[in-house]
Amino acid sequence: MAGLALGSPEFPKGLAWINVEKPVSLEQLRGSIVILDFWTYCCINCIHMLPVLSRIEARYAGKHVVVLGVHSAKFDNERNEENIRNAVARYGVRHPVLVDNEMRVWRAFGVSAWPTLVIISPSGRVVHREAGETSFESLSGTIDYLISKYSRDRTLYGNVPEIARVPEPRSGTLLYPGKLSFAPGGKLFAISDSNHNRILVVETATGRITEKIGTISAGNADGDFQSSSFSKPQGVLWKDNDLLFVADTSNNKIRRIDLASRTVSTIAGAGNQSTSLPEVWTKGGEASLNSPWDLAASGEMLYIAMAGAHQVYGYDLSAESFTFKAGNGRENLADGNVSDASFAQPSGISADGGELYVADSEASAIRSISLREGFVSTLVGLGLFVFGNKDGSLPEARLQHPMGVHASGGSVYIADTYNNSIRAIDLAGKRVSTLVSAKSDSMCRFDDPECDKLGLYEPSDVKIGSGKAYIVDTNNHLVRTYDLRKRILETLDIKEKE
Repeated sequence: MAGLALGSPEFPKGLAWINVEKPVSLEQLRGSIVILDFWTYCCINCIHMLPVLSRIEARYAGKHVVVLGVHSAKFDNERNEENIRNAVARYGVRHPVLVDNEMRVWRAFGVSAWPTLVIISPSGRVVHREAGETSFESLSGTIDYLISKYSRDRTLYGNVPEIARVPEPRSGTLLYPGKLSFAPGGKLFAISDSNHNRILVVETATGRITEKIGTISAGNADGDFQSSSFSKPQGVLWKDNDLLFVADTSNNKIRRIDLASRTVSTIAGAGNQSTSLPEVWTKGGEASLNSPWDLAASGEMLYIAMAGAHQVYGYDLSAESFTFKAGNGRENLADGNVSDASFAQPSGISADGGELYVADSEASAIRSISLREGFVSTLVGLGLFVFGNKDGSLPEARLQHPMGVHASGGSVYIADTYNNSIRAIDLAGKRVSTLVSAKSDSMCRFDDPECDKLGLYEPSDVKIGSGKAYIVDTNNHLVRTYDLRKRILETLDIKEKE
């Protein structure tokens, strides 16, 4: 524990708050132990801390322990208050969140990394600071010590501020959907209905749901379609006619859906998050994974974008073992041999011949892994803090936290998530162009100036099929289609089977 014994600065006035009716001050929290969570919603390590903090809030309810979030944005898109509210709802954050868009609170407390926890004593002094992820056990041990200390001092007496109810996201068939994959032949697709904790099988032409797999409630159960459960699944891969694979992100597992037997089973992942992923030839069931986010396949090899570990893994379906790894685990953008290169939260992956294409979100980059040469290179992107929204040659182009990628027909299509756009790399021409922007309407021509009523809102995946781009429009809770020839964007009506 860092005995810093520094006086804590008061929160600046005039900043926005989420989850409370009125602003919170540190002065009104005197007599309580206050935990400040400095986070930004793009950050996988910050996302990992949110359930830990939820457990802390539940354990210490009524015991003079207050959790406050301080959202200090990294990306431009994360400075939009409505976007932060969406993230708060998406990740089930129940405590008050201060919107620190100008990093004033961040600087006042001397924070330099996401996430960082700062603990303030009942007398208003900073007594503990910790950067990076920490476990529930470690954090609760620190709090137990502080409660014991300040109980002896008889300084615990504060009141917890009343928290306004978190508005539920709008109701609908989908709730923050994640990824999409076509069946062989393209007549069906599977989509991860992430915040409904289920997988849907949908008719491509009509939008009718033919299968619902998993319960609405988050869980971790294998079994039939009605009893099995997932927890915020992301990547889906339709490999064969009757087999689907799922990156069950919050369960840290890879699941298999057998459509013929109508069963769900676990093929990889022991179910616990690990920051030290298995070496090659580790059996799937023995492995501890770290936020698997997307899937691709080539032959019998299943490739996994492991966002939490900043690596790409290969799982041999025949050997039932991990047999490939790219990335050294350090969050960065660095090219080189697969064992030496660095990734930064890979969140999308696509296989095309002997190449893997990776949406490397935190570096706002698209990376290429040559499986033949064992080499990682960067197509677009310059580093962790270089981002923007610019078309042009590959060295000039800029993206902002892309999360989806699909290689098809000599192009690499990109869900440029924080630019609310679909972009494309022409591999031969070595240029980036924008196909669909945030100003595209639900049904009109992309170049129509009136197309500004319903734009894309943080799309997280794109797949190409039958001359159209199918877009997972995550924060609009929709699937959109974009006709590549006619340049028309429409909404696919996902509905129950009649």
